Amino acid sequence: METPPPTTERTEPTDADVEAFKQQLGRPPRGLRAIAHRCPCGQPDVVETAPRLPDGTPFPTTYYLTCPRAASAIGTLEANGVMKEMTERLQSDPELAAAYRAAHEDYIARRDAIEVLEGFPSAGGMPDRVKCLHVLVGHSLAAGPGVNPLGDEAIEMLPEWWRKGPCVQPLVAPDPADELPGAEGVVSDPAEARSGSFADAPPAPEGFSRVAAVDCGTNSIRLLVADVNPATGELLELDRRMTIVRLGQDVDRTGRLAPEALERTFAACREYADVIRELGAATVRFVATSASRDASNRDEFVQGVVGILGVEPEVISGEREAEFSFMGATKELTGHDGFAEPYLVVDIGGGSTEFVVGDDRVRAARSVDIGCVRMTERHLVQDGAVTDPPSEAQIAAMRADIEAALDLAEESVPLREARTLVGLAGSVTTVSAIAQELPAYDSVRIHHSRVSRERVREITEWLLRSTHAERAAVPSMHPGRVDVIAAGALVLLSIMERTGAEEVVVSEHDILDGIAWSIT
Repeated sequence: METPPPTTERTEPTDADVEAFKQQLGRPPRGLRAIAHRCPCGQPDVVETAPRLPDGTPFPTTYYLTCPRAASAIGTLEANGVMKEMTERLQSDPELAAAYRAAHEDYIARRDAIEVLEGFPSAGGMPDRVKCLHVLVGHSLAAGPGVNPLGDEAIEMLPEWWRKGPCVQPLVAPDPADELPGAEGVVSDPAEARSGSFADAPPAPEGFSRVAAVDCGTNSIRLLVADVNPATGELLELDRRMTIVRLGQDVDRTGRLAPEALERTFAACREYADVIRELGAATVRFVATSASRDASNRDEFVQGVVGILGVEPEVISGEREAEFSFMGATKELTGHDGFAEPYLVVDIGGGSTEFVVGDDRVRAARSVDIGCVRMTERHLVQDGAVTDPPSEAQIAAMRADIEAALDLAEESVPLREARTLVGLAGSVTTVSAIAQELPAYDSVRIHHSRVSRERVREITEWLLRSTHAERAAVPSMHPGRVDVIAAGALVLLSIMERTGAEEVVVSEHDILDGIAWSIT
């Protein structure tokens, strides 16, 4: 970087700052105390958070990086092995180690000045290793140069992420008459009152088309609204969201979509229809996967979706699903160092897992029925409830079922020939969030993170012996995944053991992105 971003004064957050934070991370701020640093574009890029959230949950990351462009660039550094190299230098360079320990002490002192958080070491791996460059960069930007040596180094390696302009849309000042009254006739939570106060969505740039992609699976339904340019290969994300609907509830046992599962799905579709209309997507493509393929009453599902969104869901084959996933997951990887071809993309869904091997195109694909919901309902449920935790016999039976499915996949897909394993969907991203010990689910930090096979094994073994309450207490865990994450993690571990993959590259870009590209 030729010109590092200047140090900025700590400031109180304005309404526009709060709205920018919500756009950057896709959620309202929690425990927000101040803007610790501003990007040269003027928007916040580091916030100061309270050591405890309003509900009392410990939050040891005092300086939290919010700019998605900076975070993405840092993720690339992490993927290229910078953290490992820095940790090795700490073991051999006493002067660097002393400066890094001083950075740790500075971080703790700043946090203690707000509230002493007993039992929580410093963030980012300090003082002995480098665990998260995002934290180190956040500390360096907030404290200024010369405080955190490795944070300063990482900043120097980054491109000038602010050159493209603000990463979020400006806030439209809300009409005071529209404020939400509290018990006393005043706004009780200004952040909630500001929700949705955006300017009209800007038109798609020249050469781009605005499209909406919906992926309806066994466990969740997801939406992506984006501007895509097939000539340049660019995809500009406008909105991405996910809702746990459990459409596949009991399908494996009854062969039908449950009425309550259909209503949950239709409620999400109504929400998505509002978003698509507000953003002005010209074309919508709705892809339905495993659960709706298996259900005898899928006509009910089709009619409901048509009535809400005006498009008929395409109930695609597992192989076609795998092709979309491959396109979405690998488009960014091709040509970049550290991601060797051919790729093996595995999409661990609720009802099935898709395997696809390819490089610049798909070479082989196969779908098998070992999704996290299907495995949970088939092996870990007794008397209508998930066993908590499962018995050794239940785990062994689930493992045998997974291995048999991998045998089927390997009949048509050369699983062991791939040089890069890419993992998609909620089971894989949740394992990554746990591996990074994220204080909240953070898609920017999860995207293109790498998790070793040994770390996946440790997490899987813990999930399989943990209780519902212990899993639910994981801060990055979506409530809808608490009961099915152990089965999903075991599927991932089994794939890594079968293929010999030393690590999995985690992608937040998947079938949704592939569907969006297929529209153009």
